[in-house]
This record gives sequence, C-alpha cells and structure tokens, in this order.
Amino acid sequence: MPRRCDIWRVGIVRAPIADVAATGLVARAISWLPEQPGFRFLADPFGLWRDGRLHLFAEAYDYRTRHGVIDRLTFDADLALIDRATVLREPWHLSYPYVFEADGETWMLPEAHRSGMLTLYRDAGSLDRWEPAGRIALDVVPIDATPFRHEGRWWLFYSGGPDRTARMGALHAAWAERLDGPWHPHPQNPIRRDMKGGRPGGTPFPDGDTLCLPVQDCHDTYGGAVRILRFTRLSPDAVETQLGPPILPPLDTAYREGFHTLSACGSVTLIDAKRIDRSGRGWLIDLGRALGFRAPS
Repeated sequence: MPRRCDIWRVGIVRAPIADVAATGLVARAISWLPEQPGFRFLADPFGLWRDGRLHLFAEAYDYRTRHGVIDRLTFDADLALIDRATVLREPWHLSYPYVFEADGETWMLPEAHRSGMLTLYRDAGSLDRWEPAGRIALDVVPIDATPFRHEGRWWLFYSGGPDRTARMGALHAAWAERLDGPWHPHPQNPIRRDMKGGRPGGTPFPDGDTLCLPVQDCHDTYGGAVRILRFTRLSPDAVETQLGPPILPPLDTAYREGFHTLSACGSVTLIDAKRIDRSGRGWLIDLGRALGFRAPS
C-alpha cells in the first residue's frame, strides 16, 4: 500500500478562542501561512504578542529527516510576516511548542517524547534563544504537555502510555504548587480513556466558571478534529469532564482532512489543518533515507 503522509498547514483565525470553540471555523476569516516546499510542513502553532507583534512558534517538520525543530515566525499587527528563524533544535524530534509567560519569564514546554523526558525551557533572549530550565518527572513520558494555572495551582494535561492507543487517547493530569515542581500525577490517571478526546490539542481557556481544554479527536484518523473537553470538577482528588462535539476543519481548502490544534493568542486563534498525500512518494522518501540519500524537493 502506498505510504500516506499527513501534510499540515498553519492558519491564523481573526477571532478569540472562545468564539471559535463556540461556533466553529465556518465562514471565519483565516490567514493561512504559505505552503511549505516538498514534503515539509508547519504544525502545532502557539504564540504570544509582544510590542505589537505576533510571535508564532510551530513544529517545522521534514519527511526526509523525520525530525522536527521549532521555528519562530514573527508577524506585524496586520499579520504580515516579518521574520522566520529556527529557535530550538535537539538531537530528538520536537513539536507542540507550548509557550507561556509566568513569574516574570517566558517559557516553552515542547513535546519531546522521543527523548524519554519532558524539558522546560526558558527564553534566554528576544524569543530566539531557549535554554533548559529543568525537567518535569511524571507517571508516563508525556506527549503534548499543556500547562496552565487554575485556582491557585499549576496543572498539566498530557497523554502517554505504552502503545499507540494510550498515546492518542489516554489523558493524564498532574498538579504542582510551583512551576518547577514537585509535580503530583493525579490519582485517577489516566483521567480519561477515549480516542475521541484523550490527547491535548491547544490552550485551556475559561467559559464562565468552567475550564475548557481543546483535545484531539483521533477516532477515525490522527488529528481528525478538535473537541472541547469541559471540566465540571478539577481538584487534586477528583476530576469530572464532559466532551463536546467535534469542531471540523475548514471545508473551503485542500487542508480539510484533519485539524488538531486550537491555540489562544489574544484577539486571534492559531490553528492547523491537514491534507493527506496518497501519492506514494512518502514511501520513496523513506527508501531514499534508508539508502543514504535525500530525495529532492
């Protein structure tokens, strides 16, 4: 069977995350980033505003190397691209660059499952240099770790486990009094087992008094849609949740076969959507890598 390759594209929605979560992506104004050349893509967008500029961080992936790095893309107030640079590279694959501000610092907590650990990075200068600030030890090697403050504590949602089903559909939680820990895995872990909503997919946000977490629906395909998981109870002792309906990818683009990130960034929301390449060229790229040469773009 020809090798299928997911090709992702990042978009900037001109609406806050609560609005997108409530009414979806139909008829939304979306500024799509340019398509990447060849079998490369950008995915997992997170960002922050600083001095009137949007700094968007994303996984930059190349099927020729099977290795992801973190790129920063800077936009002006009109969302015109000003600059792009790779800001974090490790020997292992990186993705899901969750960036946030806390304690007077700017932090990044990228997914690095292949390293066997979760490393917290601190901004070491103008958002283009990041240094390891510590490691977070949990009950499993976490995937798509998503930190946030809630009722005076730090919380962390993540998926993980020994097999693909757990990595796609087993949601875990941990809490700490301080960002640098110690972190306490929740006694109910995994707090949810569900391929329709067990892997984080963006930034938590409040809906009134209820905490909401975007999660990936991987039931039919990896990153097929985003759903909103509402926490009707969240404490160190107990968790109760309700899963909302799927938010589907935009249908007016070739990238309509998946959608797996819904990320808050002030007045805009960052998303990604995918198309699936079924040409079989992905198999040729894998063969070329095994034989020691890179296929052309």
